Amino acid sequence: MTTESPVYHLTIHDLPLGERPRERLQHYGAAALSNAELIAIMLRVGQKGENAVSMGTRLLNEFGGLSGLAKAGFSELAQKKGLGTAKVAQLKAALELGRRLLLTSPDARPQITSPTDAANLLMLEMGGLEQEHLRTLLLDTKNRLLGSPTVYIGNVNSSIVRVSEVFREAVRENAVSIIVAHNHPSGDPTPSPEDVQVTRSMVKAGALLNISVLDHIVIGHQRFVSLKERGLGFDV
Repeated sequence: MTTESPVYHLTIHDLPLGERPRERLQHYGAAALSNAELIAIMLRVGQKGENAVSMGTRLLNEFGGLSGLAKAGFSELAQKKGLGTAKVAQLKAALELGRRLLLTSPDARPQITSPTDAANLLMLEMGGLEQEHLRTLLLDTKNRLLGSPTVYIGNVNSSIVRVSEVFREAVRENAVSIIVAHNHPSGDPTPSPEDVQVTRSMVKAGALLNISVLDHIVIGHQRFVSLKERGLGFDV
């Protein structure tokens, strides 16, 4: 009969001072830390058999990186081993602060110069939604992103969508133009006749408000369609 040597999992305090995330941040700055180390600082402690850095690495792997963590719901994260409501709250709050900082720094805001730019910004999050969501990308004079509010959740068609709601946040944020986007839960981004009709109504309303509707993007599973490129709904 043989016995295996026990595997010892280091805690953060077992690590040499020069390898501890907080100390590394203090001496070298936050930019020197890996994503897992930054998450470890937010989580503060790990769990039995797994230190905070290892937990951060595991979460990044399970959710496909920072974007996956940001997209994950509160309850989904809270069900993961070693996480509770307090840790999840800290993590979600930090990710949201990062998102808001990006939007408040003009030079760091994403610039939308093509339908592909708009789709890449939204496809990861919207491509897997089980319900239709309609969002607007609010843009400044240089097509930099001011915000991306969700306007509707549910069926997106001309009988439900109120054009005034689509432009509410654009007016509030002094947006010069918007790009409208919604998803098809079926995965097929082919525009429907209702999509074209809604687009036409929004383009007309935008002209009255002096807010240009640059495009309407329909998002499917890893695919998208630009109604502007297809000349659908913009013939007004």
